[in-house]
Amino acid sequence: MHKFARFKLRRPFQLVATFLFGILSTAGLAMLLGAALPAEAQDGQDLYLPVINKELPPAAVSDYVLLGWNDLGMHCYNRDFQDLGVLPPYNTLWAQVIKRGNPPVIMTDTVTVTYRFPDNTYSVGKSNFWTYAKQLFGVDLAPDMGLAGFGLSGDMEAKADHFVAEGIPLTEFSDSNPTVRDPYQLAELVAMDAGGKVLAQNTVVAPVSTEMRCDNCHNDGGVEGIRTGRVETNILTLHDEENADEYPAGHTGRLMDRRPVLCAECHSSNALNAPGVAGLPSLSNAMHEKHAGKVPQTTDGCYNCHPGPTTKCLRDVMSSQHGMTCVDCHGNMEKVAENRNPWLNEPRCDSCHDEPQYAQDQPLYRMSTGHGGVRCEGCHDSTHAIATSTEARDAIKFINLQGKPGTLSSCLVCHTTMPDGNGPHTAQ
Repeated sequence: MHKFARFKLRRPFQLVATFLFGILSTAGLAMLLGAALPAEAQDGQDLYLPVINKELPPAAVSDYVLLGWNDLGMHCYNRDFQDLGVLPPYNTLWAQVIKRGNPPVIMTDTVTVTYRFPDNTYSVGKSNFWTYAKQLFGVDLAPDMGLAGFGLSGDMEAKADHFVAEGIPLTEFSDSNPTVRDPYQLAELVAMDAGGKVLAQNTVVAPVSTEMRCDNCHNDGGVEGIRTGRVETNILTLHDEENADEYPAGHTGRLMDRRPVLCAECHSSNALNAPGVAGLPSLSNAMHEKHAGKVPQTTDGCYNCHPGPTTKCLRDVMSSQHGMTCVDCHGNMEKVAENRNPWLNEPRCDSCHDEPQYAQDQPLYRMSTGHGGVRCEGCHDSTHAIATSTEARDAIKFINLQGKPGTLSSCLVCHTTMPDGNGPHTAQ
């Protein structure tokens, strides 16, 4: 089996309103939600911490609650795979089903959760990934099937305390407008009992973008006068000119002569669980070291590679209301280049929020569990999209649950009566 053949990538409305949200455009959602967001943001609260509301009832009272989120604030993938592959289409959704009560109970063994994208039902034709998947990853994939065995709809996999659909091969192009980028795609999640009865549902954002702006520098003639007609081949040609005499055994020969090339073939990637070649820097280390001093040490500088000046993947409350930038958490390019375990060793929330009640129980926020066994992202939302996000669609799930955008803060969403004692982040 090819060494990449097995891997794991390491983000008061009723049901009719949920459906309508699923088909509304970004502009329509902005009209509906945009007015609510500024008022929420201007109340002077530290919105990244929960303000417990002891009076607001859940938006739609039911016996069950469905929390859902994307594990990352943004997944990105190559727009074109004919020359090189950095990241495949690979989006991951998480969910938790809670039976309301005192105390509430997290359910996994007697319920199922399904997912689907009402306006994004196919990917082949929106991406050429399936044409080159065999060459890049050593696997034969059925159309619209992802590398971890999930498609664009189906059952989520039950874990100990949550459900997950990993590696969904989602693109940023909707069925209704397949030529216009739309990075904040909407997924519909439905929880059912063993007999197929719907217990709860919600609509969540599955963010995905191809906006890696290599063309800002590597356009024809942009670097070392290289002109090949395509950004990707400009990059491969430059790599050959600078490094061909250093290519390791088993990986010799010009990259331009053996396209498509997977970057993680040589440069390890924890995101792909790809070991790379011993002695060579990881892909993250190599990229940040190579571009240090060439890219501004600002969020706009980061948007040269990470999605992007249009996508604006950093959209959380810390950036929009507290002025924080990528560098405030991750450090400058040189520091990121020194991270010995990128993707798995990342900034922690409790480095700044260092009181005991904010302590993470896992190294990564996106893997951490908090109050009552609820995942941190279930209440606060995804890394880089922590509520209240500037993207209107991120608010849909919170409005469905508690009638307002922002951090899930109404106790009565999960509790049937107001619980005694302190809230989830109140000092004991």
